[in-house]
Amino acid sequence: MIEAHQFVEAARERGFDWYAGVPCSYLTPFINYVLQEPSLRYVSVANEGDAVALIAGVALSGATGLSHRRGIAMMQNSGLGNAVSPLTSLTWTFRLPQLLIVTWRGQPGVADEPQHALMGPITPAILEKMEIPWELFPTEPDAIVPALDRSIAHMDKTGRPYALVMQKGSVASYPLKSSMAVVSTNKTTSCVFSKWRGLEPIFRPSQYQALQKVIEKTPTTSTVVFASTGFCGRVLYAIDDRPNQLYMVGSMGCVVPLALGFALARPDLRVVILDGDGAALMRMGAFATVGAYGLSNIQHLLLDNGVHNSTGGQATVSPHLSFAGVATACGYASSLETDDIEEIDTWLSSVPSAGPRFACLLTRIAMPKNLPRPSMTPVDVKTRLMRHIAVTGAN
Repeated sequence: MIEAHQFVEAARERGFDWYAGVPCSYLTPFINYVLQEPSLRYVSVANEGDAVALIAGVALSGATGLSHRRGIAMMQNSGLGNAVSPLTSLTWTFRLPQLLIVTWRGQPGVADEPQHALMGPITPAILEKMEIPWELFPTEPDAIVPALDRSIAHMDKTGRPYALVMQKGSVASYPLKSSMAVVSTNKTTSCVFSKWRGLEPIFRPSQYQALQKVIEKTPTTSTVVFASTGFCGRVLYAIDDRPNQLYMVGSMGCVVPLALGFALARPDLRVVILDGDGAALMRMGAFATVGAYGLSNIQHLLLDNGVHNSTGGQATVSPHLSFAGVATACGYASSLETDDIEEIDTWLSSVPSAGPRFACLLTRIAMPKNLPRPSMTPVDVKTRLMRHIAVTGAN
């Protein structure tokens, strides 16, 4: 058994200063220790996939030059199911490394609850199928540094995650002061602000028109734009392929936690998140995380056409809810819901508020013809962006 500080401080010396995760009793000493260290950051997320995406955003932010910043995603092994999508189509695809600490509930030969009876035995195989090398979490002090060094060597060589699988009783308990148990926020939230022209759906602005506005209002010298998977990124690319843009592929719904991780690590840069109704519905818990932790450098723009456009136009349930209402309830500093593209133009130019800002634009359904896909690979898009922010942004 080791002490929490022995691992965390050794990791800090090697550049690991960001943590995100979903609690497990095995992880409690780590979480408690990190929460009480002002120079370390822990973000409590809604699900394990969001933790992976958020730490991927931290890695993308860079530490110096083109080096990935180091972070740790922590989860119970039951949460690997929630994390499969970003681990296979975000971190693997874009080469965004991170250290995973995965607890081993239901480990063969160790009595546990019935819900872990299947996941326990197959945890190693799941990691191996995802091409994530793993080893047992160190339980002796002199094993910590070699394990960290092996993980770093793999991440630096491949740009992909490495996992430490934690057995029961690996880390001694560490108390948490009661004042640290709740996420604190000083943001003031405004009421939902709606401006409607009452347009029939066929007369609403198009996604293309909205993204033209985004490009006009997001200078490359100070802004990074994250585009959700599907047509959103492809339309943005077709209008103008710029070095400050990242086009998501796969990992549906993960653009928000990815961009949040980046924005928290790079408060010197304005971050514009381009979201869609289908993607937002898939991981709506990320709204709450942005509301709790997000800074004034975040603008979250959701283009709502009421369908899954890139898969044939199947309807979503977005007409039955208010995304701006959700954002307001989740703690965004301001929320706008409109079918007027000029309101979005004004919103994009608005002065930053005390926290993250949200806007939802109702758009018409449009099936673009001959829409190109980015000619660059995802890794090349990532590398170009990292090179760009290393030059234009203050690290």
